[in-house]
Amino acid sequence: MDIEVERHGAITLITLNRPHAANALSLPARDALEAALLSFEHDASARVAVLIGAGEKCFCAGADLQAVNATAVTAPDRPLVRDLGLTKPLIAAINGHAMGGGLELALLADIRIAASHATLGLTEARIGSMPGSGGTQRLPRLIGAGSALLMSLSAQAVTAAEALQWGLVSRVVPGAELRASAMALAEVIAANAPLSVRAIKRAIHEGLTVPLPEALELERALFRTIRDSEDRAEGRAAFRERRPPAFKGR
Repeated sequence: MDIEVERHGAITLITLNRPHAANALSLPARDALEAALLSFEHDASARVAVLIGAGEKCFCAGADLQAVNATAVTAPDRPLVRDLGLTKPLIAAINGHAMGGGLELALLADIRIAASHATLGLTEARIGSMPGSGGTQRLPRLIGAGSALLMSLSAQAVTAAEALQWGLVSRVVPGAELRASAMALAEVIAANAPLSVRAIKRAIHEGLTVPLPEALELERALFRTIRDSEDRAEGRAAFRERRPPAFKGR
């Protein structure tokens, strides 16, 4: 299977399973990935997803330009990867090269963790193209226009250490520890109140797109949606009673 999905309690592990093609996305693989992400979103028992590539060399090389359907994959009216409006956290575990659309895929995640040997780049200009799945928009919002221009105009990859310095990734760990580190982080997040996690994700992502006064209003509005929730009452009770909370997402 091009895309493998495993459940580990409240964690959904999604693996790009095309190591023979640098985990590049063919049309079937792209559609299967979207289906896996949407299934995660609609599964009430799933709280966090981790996305990783098979093997140790590549996270994802973008579109599979060797595939027969490469033209369809890179069609201008249909980006290689697109924002599906996930309300739950997605962690990208970058286990190797993340190039072109592969980096754009990682940019869709809420948190990126990279193996120490990983490299990341928007390399489209090298082959006469340009990022078409959000790279020119999401990258500068994350690392600033200057660094984004340096990466995309040079079409050169940066190391995991440089990506960490720029804020492109949040952590760098040895390759052998990447999957375990990503899953451990997912477990920590999944143990928190689901309504809180989703509200925080929305507040940060949407808040960055509007002026600060509007963002603060959004934060207060979202706070009001969880203020009287069962989970908030449970969390406060668990704190008083010095026990782990039992959140139910309501």
